[in-house]
Amino acid sequence: MTVATAERRARFERIQQIRAHECVAEQIRRQIELRLIGPGEALPTDRELAAVFGVGRATIQHALRLLEADRLVATRRGRKGGTFVSRPGDDAVVLEELILRVRRRRDELEQLLVYRSTLEPRVAALAATTRGQGDLAAMRRELEAMASATNELDYMRSDTGFHLSVARATGNHYFIRAIEEMRAQLNDAISLLPETEAWHSRIALEHDAILEAIRTRNEDAAEGAMARHNHASDQSIRALLEIVRRWRGGRRRRRKEDRP
Repeated sequence: MTVATAERRARFERIQQIRAHECVAEQIRRQIELRLIGPGEALPTDRELAAVFGVGRATIQHALRLLEADRLVATRRGRKGGTFVSRPGDDAVVLEELILRVRRRRDELEQLLVYRSTLEPRVAALAATTRGQGDLAAMRRELEAMASATNELDYMRSDTGFHLSVARATGNHYFIRAIEEMRAQLNDAISLLPETEAWHSRIALEHDAILEAIRTRNEDAAEGAMARHNHASDQSIRALLEIVRRWRGGRRRRRKEDRP
């Protein structure tokens, strides 16, 4: 077999070298996407991040500049300064960037919803057969935290935590990583959904049904409860994606208004 033939069959791609600051930025970005570090929260100091990642402070500062360019974080000077995760609701430009980011990824998010609706119900079914008492305790903790949350950041963090605790109950690293990736990719869109008491009540009932099915080791019930939960969420996200598709942001309007 010639090299050219092998390349046609294998579809080789040129290796992309990832530099240290890009790797650091990607890890911080992932924590922000999962809402493990939420809007308005401060990142650790440059010195602390350098120690955690095992790199120099210059690498950390370069990584933070990448995140600032994407408007994911903002640096404040002074006595109470530091680097903070941007709050979309407090900054019209940041909110517009968030909407545009979701809009650019609309087709990808549609595919992700299909992937989630196929995979996550089966993950819940497996969790019903493999879960231990510690797994149930972890799920209950997340649901209790959601019920007592006083802000959307804590609510979303515990919502993500519940779904991850279901995945962890399977003991399967690939499922855990898949659910974590799904949550990270969907959280931008989820954060744009309007929050209401009725919405929270519905989610609480759906989560309770998932937990009860897993507790009683009922595979079919766990799969069905997760499928219903995802379907309701998917409808809201798809409606949002349609709104975003037709959205005309402030920048676009300003450019039009500025025309002579």
